Amino acid sequence: MRVGVIDYGVGNLGSVLRALEELRVAPVLVNRAVDMHATDCLILPGVGNFADCTSLLQAGGWIEALRQEVSGYGRPLLGICVGMQLLADASTEGTDEGRGTPGLGFIPGRVEHLRMLGCGLRVPHVGWNSITRHGAADPLFDGIPDGTDFYFVHSYAFVPQDPTSVLATADYGTAVTAAVRRGHIWGTQFHPEKSSRAGFRLLRNFIESPKC
Repeated sequence: MRVGVIDYGVGNLGSVLRALEELRVAPVLVNRAVDMHATDCLILPGVGNFADCTSLLQAGGWIEALRQEVSGYGRPLLGICVGMQLLADASTEGTDEGRGTPGLGFIPGRVEHLRMLGCGLRVPHVGWNSITRHGAADPLFDGIPDGTDFYFVHSYAFVPQDPTSVLATADYGTAVTAAVRRGHIWGTQFHPEKSSRAGFRLLRNFIESPKC
């Protein structure tokens, strides 16, 4: 199993790689877009600013290559934190009011600041929070009970256009999308690689998914 971790110049690469190694998986650090084709599935990390991440993806030739691998060849993809937000059509982060920075467009929807979504609590949302699962059972959460805590660090949240894309939410002064899926594309707002046993189980579930 060749699990590619995309290195486009940002992200929690070290902790993601260590988590995969703990699962006895030999991860492949992918630092050239062309090398994605030699993997079985892909993990897209992300930290920081959405607009900065998209600029790095664009500069490295990742955007069209990702679309080809994921949409064209059906390569399974897991986006983590900002990596999940990048799956959306656009984000308001790092742009003027009313405008948006385009995302990858894999899962229709927009990324909005927590305040705009009605959150009255301290922002950013940092720390452990429990998740509530939605819809039919999904293999990403096999063996993970509803109400399990995961580790979050974010100020923006993904609002999918289709509510059925939401696998789980967390309550942080408002319902925050915690996990999404569309076909062979998944995303988690929380950091599974920092979420102890439950996070490791989620990563294993992704790797062992029939789509991977």
